[in-house]
Amino acid sequence: MYSAHTWPIAANMLGFGNRAPDGGHIKDAPAGVWAKQLRQVRELGFDHIDPTDAWVPLAALSDSRIEEFRTVLADEGLAISSISMTRSSIVDVENGEKNLADAHRLIDLAPSFGATIVNTGFMQALTPEQEKQIWFWLVQGHVDDPALRDLAIERVRELGDHARTNGIQLSLEMYEDTYIGTPDDAVAFIKDVDHDAVGLNPDLGNLVRLHRPMPHPSEMYAKVLPYSNFWHIKNYSRDFDPATGAYSSAPLPLKYGYVNYRQIIRLALELGYTGPFCCEHYGSDSLGVCAENREYILQVLTSALA
Repeated sequence: MYSAHTWPIAANMLGFGNRAPDGGHIKDAPAGVWAKQLRQVRELGFDHIDPTDAWVPLAALSDSRIEEFRTVLADEGLAISSISMTRSSIVDVENGEKNLADAHRLIDLAPSFGATIVNTGFMQALTPEQEKQIWFWLVQGHVDDPALRDLAIERVRELGDHARTNGIQLSLEMYEDTYIGTPDDAVAFIKDVDHDAVGLNPDLGNLVRLHRPMPHPSEMYAKVLPYSNFWHIKNYSRDFDPATGAYSSAPLPLKYGYVNYRQIIRLALELGYTGPFCCEHYGSDSLGVCAENREYILQVLTSALA
């Protein structure tokens, strides 16, 4: 069990994107480019990162480049608490087998970095229409095929077996219109998987931001937190005008959004949550907001664990 000050609270590197200054992919950039970005994270007080594959996809690096990454990480005084896969569904019709292989490679890499979690999910690439929007969640994206649900369960169990062998856990990120797109669906899926090394990532910010009817966050969290082992944590404003039927939402720091995370984090602890946190934010100075969110989480943990 962590104390408040040893609890891993990571910065998700998603905000840096995957383009290097020369226009190429960040995975092919010199290690010095990685170092400059990691240094910004360390300067804001983070001890941990999540090197999502939307930034540097570790599964795609050669062994020698992995060692370069490991050296840069150590030089910048940072550790990895979790490794996330983003829009890399293991049942993607075109890329599912490759994504599955990448997940296995990450499960092999994670312990060598001290990471306890590999996070994946069933969200898929943004559609062209989503890419046109200010916020991609404003229009309909990918919807999971019910016919592939059994295959999804089979592959998750396969990854769970591997994770257990390596002494880590697999976490499944909740995301709309996937097999774990609602609290009830997520709980049903995790029960069907029935694996002691597999849990949920209750990233309900992905749902709160949607312009559609939604249960209250406290009701949703109460259902999924008992099954959660990792947490992408973020917040949004949320409003609904019954006169017009119009919704609105926008990213906000944890303290100011629709979800009262002071209550929800304390509830999570009461329900036995012991996993890492990973701070996310879209738009504006996402890294700066994540740093504020880390301080907020630390204060809530300090109070709750006193």
